[in-house]
Formats: sequence, structure tokens, C-alpha cells
Amino acid sequence: MHDFTDADEPLALFSDWLAAAEKAEPNDANAMALATTDGEGLPDVRMVLLKAFDANGFVFYSNSESDKGRELAANMKAAAVFHWKSLGRQVRIRGPVELVSDAEADAYFRSRALQSRIGAWASQQSRPLENRLALEMAVAKYAAKFALGGVPRPPYWVGYRIRPLAIEFWSHGAFRLHDRIRFSRAEPEGGWEKQRLYP
Repeated sequence: MHDFTDADEPLALFSDWLAAAEKAEPNDANAMALATTDGEGLPDVRMVLLKAFDANGFVFYSNSESDKGRELAANMKAAAVFHWKSLGRQVRIRGPVELVSDAEADAYFRSRALQSRIGAWASQQSRPLENRLALEMAVAKYAAKFALGGVPRPPYWVGYRIRPLAIEFWSHGAFRLHDRIRFSRAEPEGGWEKQRLYP
């Protein structure tokens, strides 16, 4: 039995697991597969980076005019999974989604590298691109535009917070006898209930 099965609260456990992954994973321990649905209910999934988490939820940033942004605008619910292969661990989260405050988004945007801030202006994320040169020209255009001042956050570049209703911890076991613990609650502000699951 793994010591994580004794945990009574999921966010401290997640913090411990993420810290271990940051030491063990070669790249992007904060990467998560994010699932949303389109207007027809068809699931869509892609990798994004977790940028913050606390008792309110798990935060990532994106262009609101991208596929994921449009899907979230129509259905503010999402699921995500972290997979840390080097540790034999996964964490799954699901719940409603809300926008982070402008102040929070502004603060994170300012912390990004200059080229990443310019790229947020240059990229029309998820939309057709004629060729690579068109993207490079857009980058050059915005680099020149903002050469003498700061790079403000584009109005369409926003933060999303998943307010988890369920957080499941999965740890690899021999012969596929894995350990699974799920924490769940009815509302984002509610208390957690814990349940052990068959593998």
C-alpha cells in the first residue's frame, strides 16, 4: 500500500506529487492533457501547462479565440490528466471552469518571456496559417510595434481555472493491481469525500 492512500485532502497530496514529478520528469512536469467538448458534444484534447493551483482550482492560459477557447465559451466544463511516467503516477481532475481575474492574467502575462508575449499577439491560435513566413512576419510586426514599450496582454489572451469536483490519484501497481483514490464533492466550495477504487 502506498502512503498516499492515507491522505485526507487532495490539494496537499497533489502538491507533493507535482514536486516529486518536477524532480523526476525530464520535461514539463506541469503538462496536462486538457479535454473539452465542441458544440456537438464531441470531445477534444490537447496538452497545456498548469501555471498555478490552490484551493480555488487549477489554472492554465490560452487564446480565447482558439479551439479550446471557443469550446470552453460554449461549455465551461473540462477534465485534465497529469501523467508522470517516470513515477508511475497519474492525477485526473474534472469540474466547471471559470475565467481568472484580469489582474491575475495581467500579472502572469508580465512574467512571461518577451518573445512569448509577442507570440501571443502574433499567433491566431488554431486558425489556418498560409505558411511559416506569415507567422514570422506577424512576429516581426509586433516586435516592432512594441519595441519602445511594454507588451500588454492581448484582450483575447485569458486564464482559465478548473474548479475540481473530482480529483483522482492513480499509482502503478504490479500486475495492473494499481492503487486509485478519488476525492469528490458536489460543489466547488464543498468538503471532500474520499473513496478507494478498484484498479
